[in-house]
Amino acid sequence: MLVAQSLKPYFDTSPFPHRLSSQGLLANRQSSASGGLSRMATVLFLCMVVPWLATVSGSSLDQTSQLILGRVPARHRAGYYLESRRTKRALPAHREDGVLDDEPDDGPIAGGDASDLPTCLLCVCLTGSVYCEEVSPDMTFVPSLPKETAYLYARYNRIKKIAAKDFADILTLKRIDLTGNLISEVEDGAFSKLPLLEELSLAENRLVKLPMLPAKLTAFNANHNLLKTKGVKATAFKKLTRLVNLFLADNQLEAVPHLPESLRTVHLQNNNITEISIDTFCKGNNTYYLRPNLNVVRLDGNPVILSKYPNSCTCLKALPIGRYH
Repeated sequence: MLVAQSLKPYFDTSPFPHRLSSQGLLANRQSSASGGLSRMATVLFLCMVVPWLATVSGSSLDQTSQLILGRVPARHRAGYYLESRRTKRALPAHREDGVLDDEPDDGPIAGGDASDLPTCLLCVCLTGSVYCEEVSPDMTFVPSLPKETAYLYARYNRIKKIAAKDFADILTLKRIDLTGNLISEVEDGAFSKLPLLEELSLAENRLVKLPMLPAKLTAFNANHNLLKTKGVKATAFKKLTRLVNLFLADNQLEAVPHLPESLRTVHLQNNNITEISIDTFCKGNNTYYLRPNLNVVRLDGNPVILSKYPNSCTCLKALPIGRYH
């Protein structure tokens, strides 16, 4: 009954109940046309409004993110920290797009003073180790070190002097590498008062005088300096009973210094050594004396002709490397 009543406007009341009337068909067409126009208007409205809303929301979000303290795109954060770790490179002349012009730049400034920066921003600090290699701006002094520092690598900087106070409070140091600086002066006690120091490198500097060294030292490197025999005390290495490796190559030494019994390797090449004696490596008054630990002795690049001193190497396991004719 309900279905019949709902369909009544579309059908004629003639004896042929299944034939659509002309009035019902026209009303159906008008209703369909009106619905199609309504749907088309809705689609057009959505096509215009949705993109506009997306644009406004994105712009608002971007502005908000720039205003949040410390909120900088990842690519800029990565670049900032990378530049703070790079050495011997200047910062970019201009900032990338998207970074606010009034943001403070906390990174190191080329040509600035390294003393203005904390050690662990200027250098790389790991547990017990500090790496200050080729620091920019130029490092001209030993930086303040964390109390637990055991290993310091401050190579290829422009450090000119080692003061006694530089390591006075860092009694945990086991290794110090100052290769490739401009060091010409080391104050008394700068290294000798470090009870745990085992390895020390002062290679490629401008030393004319050898500093006092700690008793537990096992390796010492002073290659490529300006050392002469008068700048090396006769007893400089005598008390170093644990010294294993001694490197004094490419200096201006005229004689071989006293060598402790514990040595295994000695590099004295490219100096001005003109002669050796029977007591240089052995003990002249003891023909049974042997030095089984001393395996490598380099005297090449010196004026001395080793064949003139046949009795000077009888206690060694192997002949020194150098000139024999």
